[in-house]
Amino acid sequence: MNLPMNFKYVRIQGQELAENTMYAKGVFSMCWQLIQNDVMEEEDADLYREIDSWFNDTLPFPPQCKRQEKVVCFFKTENADEMLKMIRPALWLLDKYHHPYYVVYTNTPGEIVYEDQYQIVVKVSGELTIEGLQPSWTPPDK
Repeated sequence: MNLPMNFKYVRIQGQELAENTMYAKGVFSMCWQLIQNDVMEEEDADLYREIDSWFNDTLPFPPQCKRQEKVVCFFKTENADEMLKMIRPALWLLDKYHHPYYVVYTNTPGEIVYEDQYQIVVKVSGELTIEGLQPSWTPPDK
């Protein structure tokens, strides 16, 4: 995934809304949903668990996320190469199970309430300015 350098942040999200934020679910939530709904084969679920474990070991867990506040996370594009390399297998799983997702690039994600080397956490305000939207998968015409 080549990152456009004129955007500061990137988020991979789906079409469905998360119950706690009423904001588009992120890549991690979408994969867990496939596992919890018994859609994903066990071998694929094990692969996703390895991906999730790597992210849990590598990225700090923001306190706002621990408290399940109404926040969403974005990767910083300046340091996203390693993160996006490690997330590719999860995107492959979403593609395999025909689960649509979008790669959203923005410079204006909202009010930043947490920041570390790789990510930011943004307070959900109900509004998001989307400056770059790339659909990853389009469902077949019915």
